[in-house]
Amino acid sequence: MRPSGRAPNQMRAVTIERNVAMKAEGSCLVAFGNTKVLVTASVETSLPGWLRGKGQGWVTAEYGMLPRATNTRTRREATAGKQSGRTQEIQRLIGRSLRAVVDLTALGESQITLDCDVLEADGGTRTASITGAYIALADAIKWLEERKLTKGPVLKDSVAAVSCGIYRGTPLLDLDYLEDVEAETDANFVMTGSGKFVEIQGTAEGAPFDRTELEALMTLAGQGIAELTDLQKAALSA
Repeated sequence: MRPSGRAPNQMRAVTIERNVAMKAEGSCLVAFGNTKVLVTASVETSLPGWLRGKGQGWVTAEYGMLPRATNTRTRREATAGKQSGRTQEIQRLIGRSLRAVVDLTALGESQITLDCDVLEADGGTRTASITGAYIALADAIKWLEERKLTKGPVLKDSVAAVSCGIYRGTPLLDLDYLEDVEAETDANFVMTGSGKFVEIQGTAEGAPFDRTELEALMTLAGQGIAELTDLQKAALSA
């Protein structure tokens, strides 16, 4: 039995609320159960120096956790003077995931920055961030298109992410914190709406896992991504 009482292939309740930040070109509040992430998309006409004059744009991301997103207060990284390795790794993952579905040439010479701020952390903050960031990105691109600042269709596909793991010998979909800390195997899957893999992160926290177990996790991930893709489509059509 999972601590939450969910079936092994059951996602937490997922909600996506668009346009929650009035001044941003795109925004959403995404929740995977008790994990909540605020995502804002900002459009800038200035590009990094290494991209200027190349006739393409850029999509990047920043990630952070509010001090009381966890059970005890976490010191703001800004006061420490540097980001943790975990923060840097996650925000690079978010940026890579979004760029996988963007035609940077069609984007034109604009940069879109996705800021993912974790309000509540209960496992899966990176997967919720990626799933919500796609919504904010889509709205920011629509903002650019309405002003005729793009050079054709920018989005090639949708993208979402979900965690899976082996908990007490059973493959599970969408781990919450209690499952994550005890999982023998922990994995994150980033996939497109058409079912292609963007990135797979998998680690044996205890005993090594075999191919059969990996395939079980991949099957669960495919189901979860399909559900998330439907939710994304519904949110963007609302």
